Amino acid sequence: MSDETTTLLIFGASGDLTSRLLLPGLGTLLAVEPGRKVRVVGAAREAISEDEWHDKFRTAMESAELPQERIEQLLTTAVYYQADVLEQEQLDGVLADLEGPIVMYFALPPQISMKLSALLEKMDLPVDTRLALEKPFGHDPESAAEFNAQLLRVVPESRIHRVDHFIGVATVLNLMGVRFANRLMEPIWNSDHIERVDINYDETLALEGRAGYYDSAGALKDMTQSHLLQILAFFAMEAPARLTADEVQSLKAQLLRATSLWNDDATVSSRRARYSAGTVDGKEIPDYSSEEGVDLAVRPRRLRKLSSGSTTLAGRTSPLCCAVARLSARSARKSSSPSGHHGTCH
Repeated sequence: MSDETTTLLIFGASGDLTSRLLLPGLGTLLAVEPGRKVRVVGAAREAISEDEWHDKFRTAMESAELPQERIEQLLTTAVYYQADVLEQEQLDGVLADLEGPIVMYFALPPQISMKLSALLEKMDLPVDTRLALEKPFGHDPESAAEFNAQLLRVVPESRIHRVDHFIGVATVLNLMGVRFANRLMEPIWNSDHIERVDINYDETLALEGRAGYYDSAGALKDMTQSHLLQILAFFAMEAPARLTADEVQSLKAQLLRATSLWNDDATVSSRRARYSAGTVDGKEIPDYSSEEGVDLAVRPRRLRKLSSGSTTLAGRTSPLCCAVARLSARSARKSSSPSGHHGTCH
């Protein structure tokens, strides 16, 4: 571990991702690596006072059970800038007093991230600058390819980190051990012994002020094509020869190329819906269309179910019912739309 202090610069630091995942995740890391030196800098257009930023920071760190003494030490260098980072002068102001190594985390919509990376391309960044990005990564294959090309004009591929926080969940990581290091499970993890696979994610989080994002994304882009396909890939990919990033990434890509909709029919193999009013963990949740900011002219879906098949489990097509993303299957009701039947997995 380096003795240098790493600066974590979060673009879009006022958002839900920072308080719910990024800062608690950092706190968890620092709890197990107390010697790691980190400075946290946030930047976003929203006005946040120093006290508000420190309260947000402290709450997140306490949720990770980081010692109070360490939290107070981190707060001495944690700063927040109100800035429109798409304005070159304001971006210069954010970066002016930062020293390497720097990790720039894009907690932003993909369109904003692309424009920001184009500005960064023209700047003289420290040689060890790293870029970290959450999904969605573009809005279609063409924009994703364009985004990749743009990022490579800022830093080399080895310093670009495309993050899916689901992969860091212990249950997902444990799949590697259960599949490839368990002498009882490994020999029977194939289509001769597995009839089908259901991957379910019962979500308890409602829109929480994200109507603007969800109106354009829905569960298909927000959950299915990122988080749940990653889990599918971990479940069904071939055994890696080495546990390296390139090896695992290559095997996941191979699995996904071998996966398609069941019978190649989206109508039969998918189901979509919106949630209606209900109670989740004692909290009253309105129906989707009544959530603040929802545009009734568009038709996003908070429930998405897809049935697919893969030919990689021992060379035969195996049904993989992936991508059930919904708001609390236990409590909130779902309002289905007539987009077809369940398909093979039901």
